[in-house]
Amino acid sequence: MRHTAKQRVLITIAVTAIALFIGAGTGYLMGRVLALRLAKAKLARDAEYIVRQGDAFSDESRAMLATLNASQYAFCSEAEIAYFRKLLFTSKYIRDAGRMRNGTLACSATINRAELPAEQFKPDISQPDSTLIFGSLPPFRTGKQQGILVELGDSYVVYAPNMVEDRYGMSSHVLISSTGTFSPQYGENRNGLSKQDAKIFTMNGSFRVKDNLYATRCSVRYFRCASTYLSIPEVMASDRVNQTLGAGLGGLIGALCGLFSSLLYRRNRSIDHQLRRAISRDKVYLAYQPIIDLASKRIVGAEALARWTDEEGFAVGPDVFVCIAEKYGFIGELTRLVVRRALRDFAETLKEHPDFRLSINVAAADLSDPAFLPMLEDALAWSGVRAESLAIEITESSTARHEVAREAILCLRRRGHSVHVDDFGTGYSSLSYLHDLSIDTIKIDRSFTQAIGTQAVTVGILPQILAMAAVLKLNVIVEGIETIQQASYFTGAGRPILAQGWLFGRPLLPEAFHSLLEEDVKGAEVSVEAPEDDMSTMPFQVA
Repeated sequence: MRHTAKQRVLITIAVTAIALFIGAGTGYLMGRVLALRLAKAKLARDAEYIVRQGDAFSDESRAMLATLNASQYAFCSEAEIAYFRKLLFTSKYIRDAGRMRNGTLACSATINRAELPAEQFKPDISQPDSTLIFGSLPPFRTGKQQGILVELGDSYVVYAPNMVEDRYGMSSHVLISSTGTFSPQYGENRNGLSKQDAKIFTMNGSFRVKDNLYATRCSVRYFRCASTYLSIPEVMASDRVNQTLGAGLGGLIGALCGLFSSLLYRRNRSIDHQLRRAISRDKVYLAYQPIIDLASKRIVGAEALARWTDEEGFAVGPDVFVCIAEKYGFIGELTRLVVRRALRDFAETLKEHPDFRLSINVAAADLSDPAFLPMLEDALAWSGVRAESLAIEITESSTARHEVAREAILCLRRRGHSVHVDDFGTGYSSLSYLHDLSIDTIKIDRSFTQAIGTQAVTVGILPQILAMAAVLKLNVIVEGIETIQQASYFTGAGRPILAQGWLFGRPLLPEAFHSLLEEDVKGAEVSVEAPEDDMSTMPFQVA
């Protein structure tokens, strides 16, 4: 059912209201989504910063350890400890340095010998390069800060990784672990996660586990990963500004979505979009109008005429929807559909009746489309129909681009097709011009036919057209014959003429046309029912 203007307004209001409601809900969630996205990005930045700083710590630690191990002083002598203190004074990250043997602290640059524990410590991590890492030694804990001791050879250095938080001002929590296996060097042990979930601390990426957001970045030079995390309630509590901003932005997007949805609905219901959908869904169908030999009154061919009913149930004329397809650049898709359906409807008929010709209409754009001829050839091969059985009709205006039309027509004729110029006399071409294009047939436009029996000037042009067509050896098909008077005019023309019009039959669906053709082949004489404005009848051997 076609909607009235009032109904369209109501539909637009309803669609807009629904879209606004959805947009409002989206706006409500946008603040939360935005806050979480910003938190994820910040966690990733924090983790990347920690890894960079960790690499800087490690670089300095390795350099310091190499220097300590190359010491020329006696092991843990006062001279060596003084040397270590001097090195420590110039260090940026190292907080202590000294000697260590078998897990026992031998001497330190910052702790008196008497205060060093005598117990033997076990490393938390043993790395492939023989580096040992101790993450919880009591002598190097100050308040909440726990120094990390790195041992290589007989020497060690100590640094405090949580100084990164102090310098960078991070609000996220931090975990530092060794690549490949989760064994925390710094931070809460697994953050309460299962062993399976804790794998996220040893691989690059951003993760969400339960109510926590995590970001892990691993060093490409050292066996270390840094993870930062925040709980979602912490994110929501600390990011009210972005939530408010997100809610406002979401509300604006919702309003725009409502307007856009309304416009999209109306655009989607536009005739060009409906036609595109109809073509893609094979909803454009064909009707076939008989072409009659006026001398024998027998059916010798048919013209395939595209028909379309829009989504509201109204028939749209081909003069409308073909122009729309040309205007919006998808006429080629319509032509492919027509060729495919016509050959599907008439393949058997064309094989059984070699003299029968099926005509299809193509547009000017098809003639210049490099895909048109291959498509036509493939369709014929698929259906098993000879090219001679398929006539191609082009409009007179299609010949305006002379060289393009001439080349396309020559290619069509070389392949065996006959070429007809439709609606001749209404526009561009002269008969001599069309002869130069090597066409086979002209179809005299119905405006000339309708002038027969009237005082119209165009009546006087008909004899000239017929005479010139005879001289140039062009076949003639007359369109729009609706009365016996019009048929008689061309019957007496003294040359073979084909005709089509309501007097001989209206466009029919394939099944009805095949029944009509079967009766014609049997030679049955059928009376034709004339149009309402001409109640006369004419017996001839078609229906």
